[in-house]
Amino acid sequence: METKKVNSSGIAVKWSLIYLVTSIVITYLFQFINVDPESPFKYVSLLPFIAFLFLTQKEYRDLLGGYMNFGQGFTSGFLFSIISGVLVAVFIYVYFAILSPEMIDRSLGAAQAKLAEKGMSQDQIDKALSITKKYFPVFGAIGSVIFSAFMGVIVGLIGAAIFKKERSPFDVPDAEGSVSEPTV
Repeated sequence: METKKVNSSGIAVKWSLIYLVTSIVITYLFQFINVDPESPFKYVSLLPFIAFLFLTQKEYRDLLGGYMNFGQGFTSGFLFSIISGVLVAVFIYVYFAILSPEMIDRSLGAAQAKLAEKGMSQDQIDKALSITKKYFPVFGAIGSVIFSAFMGVIVGLIGAAIFKKERSPFDVPDAEGSVSEPTV
């Protein structure tokens, strides 16, 4: 009996593209309503990441006939996080380097205040911020990939535990991959 082969990368790419569009909308919405870059409100953008990672795992399980082991669930979720991280990293680089370079100055203003609170001299602060300003888009892109991978591991493990459903020895798949009741 042949089992149906389902490619998790196609599902991960689909949900990653949806997440990218959502991230772009959230980024410009935050810019439009003038959300402080250091505000805890910025963590709202994690909710779509978590939701779309779970949707990736659920859709993959559904396409596998309603059954998925823990490893398959984790792999599909982690694949989503890596693809999403790369796509969002490209957007972040373009956003800070080309589309909205003024947002770098807003972020650095908050960093300057924190460095001054720590007792650094103005010369030290200026030197640190000049280097940061020059490479800010690159740092943002690299940080996005690393953060996405890290979050993908954590959320992927949780999602895999939630969505795993393994076949029992009594489940008999039919030609379409769905399970029928065992015959007695």
